[in-house]
Amino acid sequence: GGAVHNFADGTIIGAAVLSSIPLGLTTALAVAAHQVPQEVGDFAILLGAGYSRRRALTMNTLAGTTGLLGALAIYGTAGWMPQALPYVLAFAAGNFLYVAMADLIPGLHRGTIDVGAMRQVVLIAAGIGTVLVL
Repeated sequence: GGAVHNFADGTIIGAAVLSSIPLGLTTALAVAAHQVPQEVGDFAILLGAGYSRRRALTMNTLAGTTGLLGALAIYGTAGWMPQALPYVLAFAAGNFLYVAMADLIPGLHRGTIDVGAMRQVVLIAAGIGTVLVL
């Protein structure tokens, strides 16, 4: 599952870079922001399943290399199917919005406003501002 996810992330980054370098950099940063904690969690899950540290790291590294394969796949297909690029980008944007709406924002609706919730609102606003500036 992690390999498929990383492959999709690679295609998203590749499509964004092919569209524009600033969009590619922004997309790569967004993917890295969610990928780093996910890979740490995957590593912990593999350790909990009985894998040695070396084997868990090897498995995570192999799964991570599929991101490069995804970028190469989109680069190879963009030449003969350039009309698909906007759909890949729309799919990526929809996924990022889904993650924000399904995972991040519901935590803000606990009923009371605390410092953590306010910090999330500020960070969401900063993210929107960053996208608008770029």
